[in-house]
Amino acid sequence: MTDPVGKLPSELDQLPDRDAEETAEWAASLDAVAQHAGPHRAAYLMRRTLQHAEKAGVPVPRLLETDYVNTIPTPAEPAFDGDEAMEARITAWNRWNAAAMVTRGARLGVGGHIATFASAAWLYETGFNHFFRGKEGDGSGDQLYIQGHASPGIYARAFLDGRLTEAHLDNFRQEAGGAGLPSYPHPRRLPWLWEFPTVSMGLGPLSAIYQARFNRYLHNRSIKDTANSHVWAFLGDGEMDEPESTAALALAAREQLDNLTFVINCNLQRLDGPVRANFKIVQELEAQFRGAGWNVVKTLWGNAWDELFALDTTGALVRRLREVPDAQFQTYATRDIAYIREHFFGAEPALAELAKVLTDAKIAECFYTSRGGHEARKVYAAYRAALAHKGAPTVVLAQTVKGHTLGKGFASKNANHQMKKLSVDEFKDMRELLGLPIPDSAFADGVVPYGHPGTDSPEVRYLQERRAALGGPAPVRRVHQVVLPEPEERGFKALQKGSGSQEMATTMAFVRLVKDLMRDKETGRRWVPIVPDEARTFGMESLFPSAGIYSPLGQTYEPVDRDQLMYYKEATDGQILNEGITEAGAMADFIAAATSYATHGEPMIPFYIFYSMFGWQRTGDQMWQLADQLGKGFIVGATAGRTTLTGEGLQHADGHSHLIASTNPASLNYDPAFAYEIAVIVKDGLRRMYGPDAEDVFYYLTVYNEPKQQPAMPEGVEEGILKGLYRFREGTAARPDSPRLQLLASGTAIHWALEAQRLLADEWGVTADVWSATSWGELRRDALEADEALLRGEERTPYVRQALAGAPGPVIAVSDWMRQVPDQISQWVEQDWSSLGTDGFGLSDTREAARRHFGVDAPSITVAALAQLARRGEVPASAVKEARERYGL
Repeated sequence: MTDPVGKLPSELDQLPDRDAEETAEWAASLDAVAQHAGPHRAAYLMRRTLQHAEKAGVPVPRLLETDYVNTIPTPAEPAFDGDEAMEARITAWNRWNAAAMVTRGARLGVGGHIATFASAAWLYETGFNHFFRGKEGDGSGDQLYIQGHASPGIYARAFLDGRLTEAHLDNFRQEAGGAGLPSYPHPRRLPWLWEFPTVSMGLGPLSAIYQARFNRYLHNRSIKDTANSHVWAFLGDGEMDEPESTAALALAAREQLDNLTFVINCNLQRLDGPVRANFKIVQELEAQFRGAGWNVVKTLWGNAWDELFALDTTGALVRRLREVPDAQFQTYATRDIAYIREHFFGAEPALAELAKVLTDAKIAECFYTSRGGHEARKVYAAYRAALAHKGAPTVVLAQTVKGHTLGKGFASKNANHQMKKLSVDEFKDMRELLGLPIPDSAFADGVVPYGHPGTDSPEVRYLQERRAALGGPAPVRRVHQVVLPEPEERGFKALQKGSGSQEMATTMAFVRLVKDLMRDKETGRRWVPIVPDEARTFGMESLFPSAGIYSPLGQTYEPVDRDQLMYYKEATDGQILNEGITEAGAMADFIAAATSYATHGEPMIPFYIFYSMFGWQRTGDQMWQLADQLGKGFIVGATAGRTTLTGEGLQHADGHSHLIASTNPASLNYDPAFAYEIAVIVKDGLRRMYGPDAEDVFYYLTVYNEPKQQPAMPEGVEEGILKGLYRFREGTAARPDSPRLQLLASGTAIHWALEAQRLLADEWGVTADVWSATSWGELRRDALEADEALLRGEERTPYVRQALAGAPGPVIAVSDWMRQVPDQISQWVEQDWSSLGTDGFGLSDTREAARRHFGVDAPSITVAALAQLARRGEVPASAVKEARERYGL
C-alpha cells in the first residue's frame, strides 16, 4: 500500500501532524532547492539543518555518515604542543630501524612485517610524544593495545630511547636462546615491555573495550582510582572484518566508556589486497561506529589537500572522493599523474577545470603521500578531540598509505604485507627521503646498518623528556608483587566435612565455596564472579542481592522479583559481572581481571563459570590470549561432561574440553569428583597464583550438575588430589586369590566406578580398587617433566607410576570425556591399560540412557573389567558373555 505520491508508508505516518500546512511548506522549500540549485545543494541544507538541530538539543536521529573529509578542518586544529621538526626526525629514525631490523632478519629467513608500521608511524609517535601516560605517574597509566604487525616500529623506538640494543634488534624473531625479540606483542615472551597480546586479530579491540570497562569497575568498586587511565587500541581496517572486533561496540557506548579510543589505520589494504575494493571502508566503519553510539573523528587528508578543497566551489571534489572505491584510490597512489588527471579529475567537467590550475607536483603530493594519518598536526588534533569528548568512546579513522616512505616498490602494493626486505639501493633512496645522516660506507658487505643519533643527541633528549613528562616509558609492563593473605578456613572446611545425607552437585559446592570466600575480610572484595548469563542455572542467584550485579548506571528500575529473597540487584559497585549471552565478552572480562595485578597493581581473583561446552570450544583463542598475558584465576566449566547435562543434546554435551585445555601450558586442569577435592584445589590455587611465590598460571575446573552425596575428606589425600591421583576406596577381596584390578575415574564417573566395584565384588568375585583421578593433565605434565629430566641425566619417576606401583591387575580408566583424555597418561602406566569414554557426538536422553549408549555406566565398566581379566586368563571367557547378557549390553 502506498500514499498518494507513490511512496511507501513510514513511521512518521503514525505520528500526529499538528500543522500539515507547515509541513507541506517545508517539503515544498526542499523541492524548490533541489529543482533550482540541484540535489547536492538540497542534501547539504538538510544535513546542515540536522547538524544544527543536534547542537541545539533537538531530538532527531543522527546521520550515520558524513562527507569523505576530515572531521576537524585545518583552521579548527588546536595548537601543536611540541617540536614538529624534532618529532619528524625521531620518526625517521624509527622508520629506518624498523625496516633495517626486518631486512636483516630476512637474511636468516625469519621474516617480519614492514609496511604496517610504515603507514602508522605518526599514529604511534604522536601518541608517545603527547598522549600515552606511563606507569611512573599517578594511577596506572594508559593501556596500549599495539597492532601486532607494527611491533618492529615499537622495538625501533625502544632502541632509540635506550631500552633495547642492536643485539636485541638482531635477535628479532630469534627467541630460542632466550634473548630474542618476539615477532609480535607477547607478554609471556617479553614481559617487561608488552602488556597485551594483540596479533590474534579481533581479540585486541574486544579486549580493549572490556579493559576500559574493567577500569571503571575497579574505580566504581573503590579498589583503584583509574580516572586518569585511558585505553588506546590501534587496529587495522582489515582487522575490523573479524566479528570480535565489533562484537562489543554497543557495550562501550551503552556504558559511556569515554576512557577508550580506537585508532583504526585505514590504509585501505588487507594482507592480500584492498579492504573494501568496490566500496569505502572509512564510510562503512563510520556508519557502524556512529550507529553503535560512538564519537567518530575522521582524519583523512593532509594539508596538501587544503588548496584543492578551497578551489572546489561546486562540491564536485568532495563528491568524487566519496564515490571513488577504495581499490581505485589505492591505484591512484601507484600510477602516473596523467592517469590521475584522466581518471580522477576527468570524471566531471568541474573537476577537469579545477585540475587545470594544479601542478603535477601538487597532484603527486596529494595522491601519493598527503594523508591525515601521516601528519603530526592532524593526528594530534584527532587525539585531542578524542580525549575531550565525554559520554561516549571515540574512534579515530586515520587514512594512510601502506608502505609509506618505503619507496615505489612498496607503497600501496597488494603484496607489501608479504614483502620482508628492501634492497640496499631502496634503503639509500629511503635515507634521502627521510634526511638521515647515514653514509654509503655504513653499508658494508651489503648489510643495512642501524641508525642512532647518539644517546645524548637532541632527538633522544627530546624523546626522553616527553616520556618523563607523561609518566615514564611506554609501552611497559610492571609487576609490583602484592601477596594476598590466605583466606579463612571456614569455607574450605565446610566442603571437607562432606554433605552427610544431603545431595549436592559439585557445581553447587564450588559456588558455595566462592560465596564463603567472598565474605573473607581480607580478600573477599577481590573476587570477580563472571557469568555469561544463566547464573541461576549454576545456583548463583544467592549472590545477586549480597554481592550485586555490576552496572555503571546502578538500578534504574524496580526488579520484577523485588519481593523475593534472591532478587535481581544491580549496583554501581556490584561485584558480579553478568555479561549476557557472550562467552567472548565474559572471557575478555576474565582476562582484564586476571591481569589486573600487572595492569593496575591490584590482584583480583576472577572466576568465570559457564556451560562447559561453550568454554574452550568457543573461546579457545582467548584462552591462549589469557596465557600469553600471564593471567591468573579460575575458569569453571559447569554442567560438565558428555552425559551429565540431560536433555540438551549434541551441542551442549562436552566430552572434549579437557583435551583442548591440555594443549595450553599455562592451564592447570582438574576434573574433581567430590566437594572436598574442590576445596583442596581452590585453596592451593590461591597459594600458587597469589602467594609469595606466585606463578603465571590459571586453573580450569570442570564441575557437574548431578546431585550426589558428598563424602568427608579421607586422611592424607591432599597431595594426591593436587598431583592428580589417589586411591579413594580400596576393594575388599571376596577371597584371598580373587582377581584384582584398578579402576581410575575422574569427575562424576567415580560414581559409576564405585557401583562397578560393588558389582564386580558381589556378582563376580573380583576385587577392584577405585582411584580418583582429579587431573589427567597434571599427571601428564609431571610425567613429561620426568622425561625431560631423564634427558638431562636426572632419574625421576613420574608420580602416576609411583602411585600405581605394585597395584595388582590391569588398569581401566573411565571418565565422562573422550578416551583420549585419560589416555594422555597411558604410556607411563606399567600395568595393562584400557580406557572407557564418551567418544562421538552427544545426544538427548536421561543420564542413565546416555551412559549406556556410550558404554561408561557401571555394568559397562563391569563387562570391560571382566574382558580385561579374561584376556589375562584370570576369569573364564564365558563370564564376559554371561555379564553382557545379564546387563543387557
